[in-house]
Amino acid sequence: MADDASFDPHNVDLDNASQTDIICYLNQGGNAYNGQMGARISALFVILVVSTAATFFPVLATRVRRLRIPIYAYLFARYFGSGVIIATAFIHLLDPAYGKIGPATCVGLTGGWASYSWPPAIALTSVMVIFGMDFAADCYVERRYGRTAPAVEDVITGDVPAGDGDANKRIGFNRPDSKKDDGQDIEELKNLSGDSEAIERGFHSQIAAFLILEFGVIFHSVIIGLNLGVAGDEFSTLYPVLVFHQSFEGLGIGARLSVIPFPTRLRWMPWVLCLAYGLTTPIAIAIGLGLHSTYDSGSFTASVVSGVLDSISAGILIYTGLVEMLARDFIFNPNRPDSKKRLALMLVSLYLGSGIMALLGKWA
Repeated sequence: MADDASFDPHNVDLDNASQTDIICYLNQGGNAYNGQMGARISALFVILVVSTAATFFPVLATRVRRLRIPIYAYLFARYFGSGVIIATAFIHLLDPAYGKIGPATCVGLTGGWASYSWPPAIALTSVMVIFGMDFAADCYVERRYGRTAPAVEDVITGDVPAGDGDANKRIGFNRPDSKKDDGQDIEELKNLSGDSEAIERGFHSQIAAFLILEFGVIFHSVIIGLNLGVAGDEFSTLYPVLVFHQSFEGLGIGARLSVIPFPTRLRWMPWVLCLAYGLTTPIAIAIGLGLHSTYDSGSFTASVVSGVLDSISAGILIYTGLVEMLARDFIFNPNRPDSKKRLALMLVSLYLGSGIMALLGKWA
């Protein structure tokens, strides 16, 4: 890092001053905390309640049948959340990483950081590592259980592909119940659970990818919580924006979790995973409040940690969003729904989630 003690910002010789000295001075954040402790404490609880509720909603929709959540409401939540995850990767992770350790930053002009553009390199490394882990998990599942795994809509509605013969009996699916409500059929959401081999196969084929996704989102949530706890004048803007931000991300997490079939011995896991996401940001906010007089989000060390974690998380979410969410659900899904109405809803929800989350990047 540049020697700040030898740099006088009030008497700069542009012919001799180093670019690093000038940029490091301009990027200095300092501790911007400006009080409003009551509002910050309220943010902790509001984000806890709202983001946790959003995360639990898709899981409840497929597990508590008496709620009778319409499948179109579920599909909107699921694909809106997918769009949110993809926009988060590019707008809320990769771009801030450039702002922390990119070539035009204090970190990016110092030492070994100046030798390469690290944000895309770290994100690329993250993508390739996640691909290797995903591929290894897929190979393991294929060797142990065979290639077939329950499709997304098979799990949430209990349907099986046409022409699959005795598939209901073979893998334990049940046809959805149809009930009349004001003369219209209601297609009930269901979640596949139990102890059959098909459930084990579906669980093992999907849980690794989900855990990687949640791991990446939690990284991001920790940084968000710390920054909100010590934010200065921008706190009043960040507060409402991050309530929506964390709720939308939670919706994406819950939607992906809701279609994973869990064996009976692990039926507690989806609830714990939802709660883990809901607690992460509030805990980070509490830590930020505890460090409100000393933590400097613009310091060299904080910038390196934040930039590296954002880059890693960006790679995780880019891979998960484009491969697990888009490619597998839309392009390579042999059981993609034939209903144009349903497909239209899925696509509109996807683009809406992506667009709204990208817009939130203007403020947070």
